[in-house]
Amino acid sequence: MTAASLAATHEVFNQSTPWADVNLFTTNQPLQDALRLHAPGLPLAGLVALGAEMGSAEMQSHARLANTHKPQLRTHDRFGHRTDVVEFHPSYHALIGAALRYGLHATPWSLQDTGHAHIERAAGFMLFTEAEPSVLCPVSMSYAVTPALRGNAAVWADWGKGLAGTQYDPRLALFSQKSALTMGMGMTEKQGGSDVRANTTQAVPDGEDAWGPRYRITGHKWFFSAPMCDAFLILAQAPGGLTCFFLPRVLPEGGAGTTNTLRIQRLKDKLGNHANASSEVEFLGAMAWRVGEEGRGVAQILEMGTMTRLDCALGTSGLMRQALSIALHHTRQRSAFGKKLIDQPLMRNVLADLALESEAATALSIRLASAFDHKDKSEHEAVMARLLTPVAKFWVCKRGSAFAQEAMECLGGNGYVEEGGEGTMARIYREMPLNSIWEGAGNIMALDLLRAVRRADTAAALADELAPARGAHPALDRMASALPLRVDAMTTEAEARRLAQDVALAVQAALLYRSAPSAVFSAFCDSRLGGDWGYSFGTLGAGADLDALLARALPV
Repeated sequence: MTAASLAATHEVFNQSTPWADVNLFTTNQPLQDALRLHAPGLPLAGLVALGAEMGSAEMQSHARLANTHKPQLRTHDRFGHRTDVVEFHPSYHALIGAALRYGLHATPWSLQDTGHAHIERAAGFMLFTEAEPSVLCPVSMSYAVTPALRGNAAVWADWGKGLAGTQYDPRLALFSQKSALTMGMGMTEKQGGSDVRANTTQAVPDGEDAWGPRYRITGHKWFFSAPMCDAFLILAQAPGGLTCFFLPRVLPEGGAGTTNTLRIQRLKDKLGNHANASSEVEFLGAMAWRVGEEGRGVAQILEMGTMTRLDCALGTSGLMRQALSIALHHTRQRSAFGKKLIDQPLMRNVLADLALESEAATALSIRLASAFDHKDKSEHEAVMARLLTPVAKFWVCKRGSAFAQEAMECLGGNGYVEEGGEGTMARIYREMPLNSIWEGAGNIMALDLLRAVRRADTAAALADELAPARGAHPALDRMASALPLRVDAMTTEAEARRLAQDVALAVQAALLYRSAPSAVFSAFCDSRLGGDWGYSFGTLGAGADLDALLARALPV
């Protein structure tokens, strides 16, 4: 046998092409329909452009490189001077620059008069997550801290415009030079975690200047994400109790020195989220300015947490959508046992079930974003924002890891490989637990739900939310009748997780009735509410219209 014939045995066939150079928005009918329901008339040109850019092979390459070449901490320069700088691969800067260019950070707070600023930003956040979620950590924090930052009018006057800026330039250091600023948060400490009242970091009054009451901060933060942000909101113990402070990384001109005394101790070695730098820091008399009143730090962190929890649900929904798209794209091309994988009965059931889960997650997450747009004008929307924030964060994020595992199995061994386009599935799987853990894991969300349902108006608002779908399916009717009573009677923590699950499922079903075809609504109610479902994906009953579910999930 010749060398040429030996080489010919390595013919590559029966492999799928990369899921690349596609428009993530125009191919996502469930997202488009959710937007039509909650934001009719919303201009879509920006989302179409974002969908095309995030689905491009170029952005996929940036995502791979930013995760492969992780951030590097440089605590000192070669002469021994302390620098506390985190270096990023150029692809990281390309990605976060795109996120700011599309206004995925604090821009909604300057555009509220449009009526749909938060929901438009939410859709964009989901599309960007499909390409790369890690760099969205500072983007999400910048979005979350903006309302709280208004508690210091002087700081807001100097920083508000930059937090809505869209021209990112990593070469500039001083905030006064930049047209786009990012902010991080530092709340948890090693001894407390979610129990921020256990914080020991101290804030000592240090006079007053143009930014108001100034303090010196001494202590630490155990999780301090995105340490190269321009500034941070942190919690520390002031004389009047736990208080929120504004702490810039680089002091304004005329301050004491140039760089604030924020010492990065090390970067966290995480399961996923590799492109983002998460760190441990110490403050050695760092200069900070009070935001709001002394002793109100917990209330302010809860307000910020509400925003980031919305982003956790949005992010997981985006990852679900990308995992589903990759699985559908792969199974349409790969053959086994004489058929395309997608034509195999078991595989069709799995994919249709994943499509149901993805659309329901999208529907609930976009519904929550719409509540943020209207909660200041509508009491019903204010109640739904309080109720659905912990519910969506709990349920959507909890479903993410199981979803990613099942989607990965659709690719077999190719899905488990950390390489090229298929490596996206492995990154998705490693990323999924983050949104469930960050900003309060499942039990914290269940406790937040208990606080929400103890308000007298919650049960009635939930009944009103489910009312449009009454009479559409017997299983939903049974749950819609029982849930308000359970909300009114809820008193024990032990039942809170089950309540979160059931509220999520009922609201998802009611939303699908309004935004999705009848085949989607019926299959969701039959499986999730009616008991015609097993304990894993791919166990839809015989009545489910698999052809309709798959045709809707992704255009051929």
